[in-house]
Amino acid sequence: MNRGVCISYVRAFRWVVYLFLIHTPLISAYSAVPDTIPVIITDDAFYYFGDSLISAPQDTLAMPVEKIITKAKDPFTPNPKTARNMAFIFPGAGQFYNRQYWKLPIVYGGFMGCAYAISWNNRTYQDYKNAYYSIVRDAEAARQETPPENWNENWTVFVPGGRDPDSYLNNSSFRSSLKRGKDYFRRYRDLSIIITAGVYLICVADAFVDAQMFDFDVSPDLSFHVTPLITPANFYQSRTYGFNVCMTF
Repeated sequence: MNRGVCISYVRAFRWVVYLFLIHTPLISAYSAVPDTIPVIITDDAFYYFGDSLISAPQDTLAMPVEKIITKAKDPFTPNPKTARNMAFIFPGAGQFYNRQYWKLPIVYGGFMGCAYAISWNNRTYQDYKNAYYSIVRDAEAARQETPPENWNENWTVFVPGGRDPDSYLNNSSFRSSLKRGKDYFRRYRDLSIIITAGVYLICVADAFVDAQMFDFDVSPDLSFHVTPLITPANFYQSRTYGFNVCMTF
């Protein structure tokens, strides 16, 4: 065999070996890629390994490579009208819709306080009212010689201990004190109802305003900017020089 032909064969064989050695790792790496890629399922998006993986949650799903979907949810933005309507229907529902959960104890605590004030003032008002009307009826019955056994007991409980109720039956001061107590607790019962209505409207307004201002930028940006200022001359004044101070807040 000619020496030149042998050298050609040797060179061709060396090229074949060289190409085989280069392409073998690539083929192995390609064959090592699985048919499916684990995908993270979160509340916000699908994240897949190898590109944008941040953390591995508990639940994962194996999806085909060609079917991997990256879908990000829109950020939550409450609707002011929906928040207002929900607050009208049920107190605290607007705050719950706006995800202001820390306000719920304040809302329900305020309503519980108002309910207790209404209940206590109304109960005491009813006691004074019944006692006042009962003593008026019993005083009228006493003039008709009705025996004391038939008198009402709801006004005798207001008689100081150890005193005879007969001596208080026609006592104008005692009767006036019952009337004042009746009027006093009736006024505060009505005031408690008004305050409860005010708390209800405040909750509605808070839910509406909070949803309206949900995207309002409250980042602190208090700064002063000082720039030179030149006022050109005109018919009324000559040219002036100064500084312009601008405050951003």
